[in-house]
Amino acid sequence: VYVSTDSSVCFVVKAALIGYHRQALISRSQATTVSSTPRTRLSVRHFAAAKVAKKGRKDQKEEKSKVEKEKKVDNTNRHTPFGLTAWEPIDDVYRIHFYPKPVHEIETALDMLKKFQEIERTCPNQAVYIDLKLDMKLEKKKKVDPFVSIIQMPYPFKTEENKVLVFTENAEEAKVAEANGAAFVGGSELVQKILDDELEADFYVAVPEIVPKLIALKNKLRKKFPKSKRGSVGRNIHQMLQQFKIGHEYLVDRECYIQTKIATLDMPKDQILANVATLIKDVCTHRLLNYGPFIERGIICSATSEALQFKVDRFLPQTEEEEKGETD
Repeated sequence: VYVSTDSSVCFVVKAALIGYHRQALISRSQATTVSSTPRTRLSVRHFAAAKVAKKGRKDQKEEKSKVEKEKKVDNTNRHTPFGLTAWEPIDDVYRIHFYPKPVHEIETALDMLKKFQEIERTCPNQAVYIDLKLDMKLEKKKKVDPFVSIIQMPYPFKTEENKVLVFTENAEEAKVAEANGAAFVGGSELVQKILDDELEADFYVAVPEIVPKLIALKNKLRKKFPKSKRGSVGRNIHQMLQQFKIGHEYLVDRECYIQTKIATLDMPKDQILANVATLIKDVCTHRLLNYGPFIERGIICSATSEALQFKVDRFLPQTEEEEKGETD
Protein backbone atom coordinates (compact mmCIF):
# COMPACT_ATOMS: atom_id res chain seq x y z
CA VAL A 1 0.00 0.00 0.00
CA TYR A 2 1.36 3.39 -1.03
CA VAL A 3 0.42 6.55 0.84
CA SER A 4 0.90 9.86 -0.91
CA THR A 5 0.05 13.42 0.05
CA ASP A 6 -0.02 14.59 -3.56
CA SER A 7 -3.64 15.43 -4.49
CA SER A 8 -3.12 14.55 -8.19
CA VAL A 9 -2.00 11.06 -7.34
CA CYS A 10 -4.99 10.51 -5.06
CA PHE A 11 -7.37 11.61 -7.80
CA VAL A 12 -5.85 9.14 -10.31
CA VAL A 13 -6.09 6.26 -7.85
CA LYS A 14 -9.68 7.12 -6.98
CA ALA A 15 -10.69 7.21 -10.67
CA ALA A 16 -9.09 3.83 -11.29
CA LEU A 17 -10.95 2.27 -8.39
CA ILE A 18 -14.29 3.68 -9.59
CA GLY A 19 -13.73 2.29 -13.10
CA TYR A 20 -12.87 -1.13 -11.75
CA HIS A 21 -16.00 -1.10 -9.61
CA ARG A 22 -18.15 -0.27 -12.63
CA GLN A 23 -16.71 -3.12 -14.68
CA ALA A 24 -17.37 -5.54 -11.81
CA LEU A 25 -21.01 -4.46 -11.61
CA ILE A 26 -21.52 -4.80 -15.38
CA SER A 27 -20.01 -8.29 -15.45
CA ARG A 28 -22.23 -9.34 -12.55
CA SER A 29 -25.36 -8.05 -14.24
CA GLN A 30 -24.48 -9.88 -17.47
CA ALA A 31 -23.92 -13.10 -15.56
CA THR A 32 -27.26 -12.83 -13.77
CA THR A 33 -29.20 -12.13 -16.98
CA VAL A 34 -27.63 -15.06 -18.78
CA SER A 35 -28.30 -17.48 -15.94
CA SER A 36 -31.90 -16.29 -15.34
CA THR A 37 -32.99 -16.67 -18.97
CA PRO A 38 -33.09 -20.50 -19.13
CA ARG A 39 -34.83 -20.60 -15.78
CA THR A 40 -37.76 -18.56 -17.07
CA ARG A 41 -38.00 -20.74 -20.19
CA LEU A 42 -38.02 -23.91 -18.15
CA SER A 43 -40.80 -22.60 -15.91
CA VAL A 44 -42.95 -21.67 -18.92
CA ARG A 45 -42.51 -25.12 -20.46
CA HIS A 46 -43.32 -26.82 -17.20
CA PHE A 47 -46.47 -24.71 -16.78
CA ALA A 48 -47.70 -25.57 -20.31
CA ALA A 49 -47.17 -29.30 -19.75
CA ALA A 50 -49.13 -29.09 -16.50
CA LYS A 51 -52.11 -27.53 -18.32
CA VAL A 52 -52.29 -30.41 -20.80
CA ALA A 53 -52.24 -32.92 -17.97
CA LYS A 54 -55.12 -31.10 -16.22
CA LYS A 55 -57.24 -31.17 -19.36
CA GLY A 56 -56.69 -34.90 -19.68
CA ARG A 57 -57.75 -35.41 -16.07
CA LYS A 58 -60.92 -33.38 -16.61
CA ASP A 59 -61.85 -35.47 -19.64
CA GLN A 60 -61.32 -38.66 -17.65
CA LYS A 61 -63.50 -37.36 -14.80
CA GLU A 62 -66.27 -36.39 -17.23
CA GLU A 63 -66.18 -39.85 -18.84
CA LYS A 64 -66.35 -41.53 -15.41
CA SER A 65 -69.32 -39.38 -14.39
CA LYS A 66 -71.15 -40.24 -17.62
CA VAL A 67 -70.58 -43.97 -17.08
CA GLU A 68 -71.83 -43.71 -13.48
CA LYS A 69 -75.00 -41.95 -14.63
CA GLU A 70 -75.69 -44.60 -17.25
CA LYS A 71 -75.33 -47.42 -14.69
CA LYS A 72 -78.65 -48.74 -13.43
CA VAL A 73 -79.10 -49.73 -9.81
CA ASP A 74 -79.68 -53.48 -9.43
CA ASN A 75 -82.08 -54.17 -6.56
CA THR A 76 -82.45 -57.92 -7.08
CA ASN A 77 -80.62 -59.09 -3.95
CA ARG A 78 -81.15 -56.03 -1.76
CA HIS A 79 -83.13 -56.09 1.48
CA THR A 80 -84.65 -52.70 0.60
CA PRO A 81 -84.57 -50.89 -2.76
CA PHE A 82 -81.88 -48.29 -3.23
CA GLY A 83 -82.92 -44.88 -1.85
CA LEU A 84 -86.36 -46.09 -0.69
CA THR A 85 -87.90 -47.25 2.59
CA ALA A 86 -89.13 -50.75 1.69
CA TRP A 87 -90.43 -52.86 -1.16
CA GLU A 88 -94.09 -52.52 -0.16
CA PRO A 89 -95.94 -50.28 2.31
CA ILE A 90 -97.40 -51.82 5.47
CA ASP A 91 -100.02 -49.17 6.22
CA ASP A 92 -103.04 -48.23 4.13
CA VAL A 93 -101.96 -44.57 4.01
CA TYR A 94 -98.36 -43.88 2.98
CA ARG A 95 -96.19 -41.49 0.99
CA ILE A 96 -95.74 -42.74 -2.54
CA HIS A 97 -92.17 -41.48 -3.10
CA PHE A 98 -90.86 -43.68 -0.24
CA TYR A 99 -91.73 -46.91 -2.09
CA PRO A 100 -91.13 -48.26 -5.62
CA LYS A 101 -93.95 -47.76 -8.08
CA PRO A 102 -95.98 -50.98 -8.51
CA VAL A 103 -96.01 -52.69 -11.90
CA HIS A 104 -99.44 -54.18 -12.63
CA GLU A 105 -100.77 -56.71 -15.04
CA ILE A 106 -102.52 -54.78 -17.78
CA GLU A 107 -105.90 -56.33 -16.91
CA THR A 108 -105.52 -55.06 -13.35
CA ALA A 109 -104.51 -51.62 -14.60
CA LEU A 110 -107.59 -51.39 -16.84
CA ASP A 111 -109.86 -52.43 -13.97
CA MET A 112 -108.31 -49.70 -11.83
CA LEU A 113 -108.87 -47.08 -14.54
CA LYS A 114 -112.53 -48.03 -14.85
CA LYS A 115 -112.88 -47.93 -11.06
CA PHE A 116 -111.29 -44.46 -10.92
CA GLN A 117 -113.85 -43.23 -13.45
CA GLU A 118 -116.76 -44.54 -11.37
CA ILE A 119 -115.46 -43.02 -8.14
CA GLU A 120 -114.63 -39.63 -9.66
CA ARG A 121 -117.76 -39.63 -11.88
CA THR A 122 -115.89 -38.42 -14.93
CA CYS A 123 -116.73 -38.93 -18.61
CA PRO A 124 -117.22 -42.69 -19.25
CA ASN A 125 -115.98 -42.59 -22.86
CA GLN A 126 -112.81 -40.61 -22.18
CA ALA A 127 -109.64 -41.46 -24.08
CA VAL A 128 -107.16 -44.08 -22.91
CA TYR A 129 -103.50 -43.31 -23.58
CA ILE A 130 -100.38 -45.46 -23.64
CA ASP A 131 -96.80 -44.32 -23.02
CA LEU A 132 -93.91 -46.53 -24.15
CA LYS A 133 -90.21 -45.98 -23.50
CA LEU A 134 -87.95 -47.51 -26.15
CA ASP A 135 -84.36 -48.72 -26.09
CA MET A 136 -83.05 -47.10 -29.28
CA LYS A 137 -79.48 -48.43 -29.00
CA LEU A 138 -77.88 -50.50 -31.76
CA GLU A 139 -74.35 -51.83 -32.20
CA LYS A 140 -71.53 -49.53 -31.06
CA LYS A 141 -72.76 -45.92 -30.99
CA LYS A 142 -75.55 -46.28 -33.54
CA LYS A 143 -79.21 -45.72 -32.67
CA VAL A 144 -82.59 -46.33 -34.25
CA ASP A 145 -83.83 -43.21 -36.01
CA PRO A 146 -87.13 -41.77 -34.69
CA PHE A 147 -89.93 -43.13 -36.87
CA VAL A 148 -93.58 -42.57 -37.77
CA SER A 149 -95.96 -45.44 -38.48
CA ILE A 150 -99.62 -46.04 -39.30
CA ILE A 151 -101.46 -49.13 -38.11
CA GLN A 152 -104.94 -50.60 -38.45
CA MET A 153 -106.49 -51.05 -35.04
CA PRO A 154 -108.57 -54.24 -34.71
CA TYR A 155 -111.16 -52.19 -32.80
CA PRO A 156 -111.21 -48.58 -34.12
CA PHE A 157 -112.24 -45.92 -31.62
CA LYS A 158 -112.43 -42.82 -33.83
CA THR A 159 -115.88 -41.42 -34.59
CA GLU A 160 -114.78 -39.71 -37.82
CA GLU A 161 -112.61 -40.89 -40.69
CA ASN A 162 -109.33 -39.15 -41.52
CA LYS A 163 -109.27 -36.64 -44.36
CA VAL A 164 -106.96 -37.89 -47.11
CA LEU A 165 -105.69 -35.80 -50.04
CA VAL A 166 -104.62 -37.64 -53.21
CA PHE A 167 -102.07 -36.13 -55.62
CA THR A 168 -102.55 -37.37 -59.19
CA GLU A 169 -102.86 -35.86 -62.67
CA ASN A 170 -104.43 -38.93 -64.22
CA ALA A 171 -108.18 -38.60 -64.79
CA GLU A 172 -108.89 -42.30 -64.21
CA GLU A 173 -106.90 -42.37 -60.97
CA ALA A 174 -108.74 -39.23 -59.84
CA LYS A 175 -112.09 -40.98 -60.37
CA VAL A 176 -110.90 -43.98 -58.33
CA ALA A 177 -109.79 -41.67 -55.53
CA GLU A 178 -113.13 -39.85 -55.44
CA ALA A 179 -115.06 -43.12 -55.50
CA ASN A 180 -113.10 -44.42 -52.49
CA GLY A 181 -113.75 -41.40 -50.31
CA ALA A 182 -110.77 -39.06 -50.87
CA ALA A 183 -111.40 -35.64 -49.33
CA PHE A 184 -109.38 -33.78 -52.00
CA VAL A 185 -108.04 -34.90 -55.40
CA GLY A 186 -105.78 -32.92 -57.71
CA GLY A 187 -102.37 -32.33 -59.20
CA SER A 188 -99.68 -29.67 -58.87
CA GLU A 189 -102.35 -26.93 -58.79
CA LEU A 190 -103.06 -27.89 -55.16
CA VAL A 191 -99.52 -27.02 -54.02
CA GLN A 192 -100.08 -23.28 -53.72
CA LYS A 193 -103.44 -23.77 -51.99
CA ILE A 194 -101.78 -25.94 -49.35
CA LEU A 195 -99.00 -23.39 -48.86
CA ASP A 196 -101.66 -20.66 -48.40
CA ASP A 197 -103.54 -22.84 -45.85
CA GLU A 198 -106.59 -23.03 -48.07
CA LEU A 199 -106.49 -26.86 -48.01
CA GLU A 200 -105.60 -29.08 -45.07
CA ALA A 201 -105.85 -32.84 -44.67
CA ASP A 202 -104.85 -35.44 -42.09
CA PHE A 203 -102.80 -37.45 -44.60
CA TYR A 204 -101.36 -36.87 -48.06
CA VAL A 205 -100.83 -39.66 -50.63
CA ALA A 206 -99.50 -39.48 -54.18
CA VAL A 207 -98.63 -41.48 -57.27
CA PRO A 208 -94.88 -41.74 -58.05
CA GLU A 209 -94.91 -39.46 -61.15
CA ILE A 210 -96.11 -36.37 -59.31
CA VAL A 211 -93.77 -36.50 -56.32
CA PRO A 212 -91.00 -34.33 -57.95
CA LYS A 213 -93.60 -31.57 -58.41
CA LEU A 214 -94.37 -31.52 -54.69
CA ILE A 215 -90.89 -30.57 -53.42
CA ALA A 216 -92.17 -27.13 -52.39
CA LEU A 217 -94.39 -28.80 -49.78
CA LYS A 218 -91.59 -30.58 -47.87
CA ASN A 219 -91.12 -27.86 -45.26
CA LYS A 220 -94.86 -27.31 -44.99
CA LEU A 221 -95.97 -30.92 -44.57
CA ARG A 222 -92.81 -32.20 -42.86
CA LYS A 223 -93.55 -35.76 -41.67
CA LYS A 224 -96.83 -35.85 -43.60
CA PHE A 225 -95.04 -35.41 -46.93
CA PRO A 226 -95.73 -38.46 -49.18
CA LYS A 227 -93.00 -41.09 -48.93
CA SER A 228 -92.77 -44.65 -50.18
CA LYS A 229 -91.37 -45.85 -46.81
CA ARG A 230 -94.56 -44.77 -45.07
CA GLY A 231 -96.74 -46.30 -47.76
CA SER A 232 -98.11 -42.92 -48.91
CA VAL A 233 -96.62 -43.20 -52.42
CA GLY A 234 -97.84 -45.96 -54.71
CA ARG A 235 -100.10 -47.12 -57.52
CA ASN A 236 -102.86 -48.78 -55.55
CA ILE A 237 -104.94 -45.74 -54.63
CA HIS A 238 -107.79 -47.84 -53.23
CA GLN A 239 -105.48 -49.63 -50.76
CA MET A 240 -103.75 -46.40 -49.67
CA LEU A 241 -107.09 -44.71 -49.01
CA GLN A 242 -108.36 -47.63 -46.94
CA GLN A 243 -105.18 -47.58 -44.89
CA PHE A 244 -105.06 -43.84 -44.19
CA LYS A 245 -108.80 -43.17 -43.79
CA ILE A 246 -109.19 -45.47 -40.80
CA GLY A 247 -105.50 -45.85 -39.86
CA HIS A 248 -103.99 -44.72 -36.56
CA GLU A 249 -100.73 -42.80 -36.65
CA TYR A 250 -98.11 -42.76 -33.92
CA LEU A 251 -94.56 -41.42 -33.76
CA VAL A 252 -91.41 -41.42 -31.62
CA ASP A 253 -91.07 -38.19 -29.68
CA ARG A 254 -88.23 -36.91 -27.46
CA GLU A 255 -85.83 -39.47 -28.94
CA CYS A 256 -87.28 -42.60 -27.30
CA TYR A 257 -90.92 -42.11 -26.21
CA ILE A 258 -94.24 -43.03 -27.85
CA GLN A 259 -97.35 -41.38 -26.44
CA THR A 260 -100.58 -42.10 -28.29
CA LYS A 261 -104.28 -42.72 -27.85
CA ILE A 262 -105.14 -46.41 -27.81
CA ALA A 263 -108.88 -46.72 -27.01
CA THR A 264 -111.77 -45.23 -25.05
CA LEU A 265 -112.52 -46.23 -21.47
CA ASP A 266 -116.03 -47.49 -22.21
CA MET A 267 -114.70 -50.15 -24.63
CA PRO A 268 -114.61 -53.78 -23.39
CA LYS A 269 -111.37 -54.84 -21.76
CA ASP A 270 -110.54 -57.48 -24.37
CA GLN A 271 -110.84 -54.91 -27.18
CA ILE A 272 -108.45 -52.51 -25.41
CA LEU A 273 -105.99 -55.39 -24.91
CA ALA A 274 -106.16 -56.25 -28.61
CA ASN A 275 -105.35 -52.64 -29.57
CA VAL A 276 -102.42 -52.56 -27.13
CA ALA A 277 -101.03 -55.81 -28.53
CA THR A 278 -101.35 -54.51 -32.12
CA LEU A 279 -99.49 -51.30 -31.30
CA ILE A 280 -96.63 -53.02 -29.44
CA LYS A 281 -96.26 -55.62 -32.19
CA ASP A 282 -95.88 -52.91 -34.82
CA VAL A 283 -93.43 -50.91 -32.68
CA CYS A 284 -91.15 -53.95 -32.26
CA THR A 285 -90.82 -54.35 -36.05
CA HIS A 286 -88.59 -51.25 -36.19
CA ARG A 287 -85.62 -53.01 -34.56
CA LEU A 288 -84.15 -56.51 -34.90
CA LEU A 289 -84.88 -58.96 -32.08
CA ASN A 290 -81.22 -59.88 -31.52
CA TYR A 291 -80.62 -56.48 -29.88
CA GLY A 292 -82.89 -57.43 -26.98
CA PRO A 293 -86.24 -56.05 -25.81
CA PHE A 294 -87.13 -52.88 -27.70
CA ILE A 295 -89.64 -51.59 -25.11
CA GLU A 296 -88.26 -50.86 -21.64
CA ARG A 297 -91.48 -49.91 -19.85
CA GLY A 298 -95.16 -49.22 -20.50
CA ILE A 299 -97.60 -46.83 -18.83
CA ILE A 300 -101.36 -46.63 -19.38
CA CYS A 301 -103.77 -43.95 -18.19
CA SER A 302 -107.05 -42.24 -19.02
CA ALA A 303 -107.65 -38.55 -19.62
CA THR A 304 -108.47 -37.85 -15.94
CA SER A 305 -106.70 -40.63 -13.99
CA GLU A 306 -103.21 -41.24 -12.70
CA ALA A 307 -100.68 -43.17 -14.76
CA LEU A 308 -100.25 -46.89 -14.05
CA GLN A 309 -97.21 -48.89 -15.08
CA PHE A 310 -97.94 -52.30 -16.58
CA LYS A 311 -95.90 -55.35 -17.58
CA VAL A 312 -95.00 -55.35 -21.28
CA ASP A 313 -93.06 -58.64 -21.43
CA ARG A 314 -96.09 -60.68 -22.48
CA PHE A 315 -96.60 -58.49 -25.58
CA LEU A 316 -92.98 -58.52 -26.79
CA PRO A 317 -92.04 -60.86 -29.66
CA GLN A 318 -89.72 -63.72 -28.75
CA THR A 319 -86.67 -65.02 -30.55
CA GLU A 320 -86.43 -68.62 -31.74
CA GLU A 321 -84.10 -69.52 -28.84
CA GLU A 322 -86.57 -68.18 -26.25
CA GLU A 323 -89.43 -70.10 -27.87
CA LYS A 324 -87.40 -73.34 -27.81
CA GLY A 325 -86.54 -72.77 -24.14
CA GLU A 326 -90.21 -72.39 -23.23
CA THR A 327 -91.21 -75.54 -25.12
CA ASP A 328 -88.46 -77.56 -23.43
